[in-house]
Amino acid sequence: MQETTSIPVLVIDDDQKYCRLLKEYLTPFGYDVDVRHTGPMGLETAVAGNYHAVILDVMLPGMDGFEILRELRKHSQVPVLMLTARGEETDRIVGLEIGADDYLPKTFSTRELLARLRAVTRRTHSPASEDAPDITRDIIVGDLRLNESTHVALQAEHPLELTALEFSILTSLMRASGRVKSREQLLDDISDRNYDVFDRSIDVHISSLRKKLGDPAQSPRYIRTIRAVGYQLIDPDA
Repeated sequence: MQETTSIPVLVIDDDQKYCRLLKEYLTPFGYDVDVRHTGPMGLETAVAGNYHAVILDVMLPGMDGFEILRELRKHSQVPVLMLTARGEETDRIVGLEIGADDYLPKTFSTRELLARLRAVTRRTHSPASEDAPDITRDIIVGDLRLNESTHVALQAEHPLELTALEFSILTSLMRASGRVKSREQLLDDISDRNYDVFDRSIDVHISSLRKKLGDPAQSPRYIRTIRAVGYQLIDPDA
């Protein structure tokens, strides 16, 4: 049997029983799960470690999940799945705006968590396939350059610090440069799960991507909003 490498994941949650259950569930699927039960210790471990993903609870002692994510994003673009017992949309939108890659209420099933965890780790850690040479070549639109195999995005040769989802959205838009992509098409491109068609997460990630590109929605140079349809990447030099 071929030996497989475990995927390192960090769980930051103060519920020790819950963490133990997650570790027992994820380990047989090839995940090497570390757990931390306080905000400060979780942040320190996330910054210092080389994890493929972080599962982060919102309600934590010492430092809440939003504070942790803000600080973590100053040092790392590791994919982050946020958990909340409340499941309120405002919490979810705040988390996405700060830089979370996905969001789950604590009522989720373990199978759903596994599917979403696989999706975010696949976006950033899938090796390039020999029969898919297109992902090894740069995609260039104006002064934007992106390479899927190395997960590097540049603007005027300066690196862009993007989350996994922002990188996937930019990839989808650049591949379709000049064509309009609906929200549903973008969600299909970036995810392995079914979204509610009214899910606002795509708009939040587009807004964050625009900020990092210095691209105001009122006078866009890169991403144009097509009302009631979706988004279109335009060549700023065209």
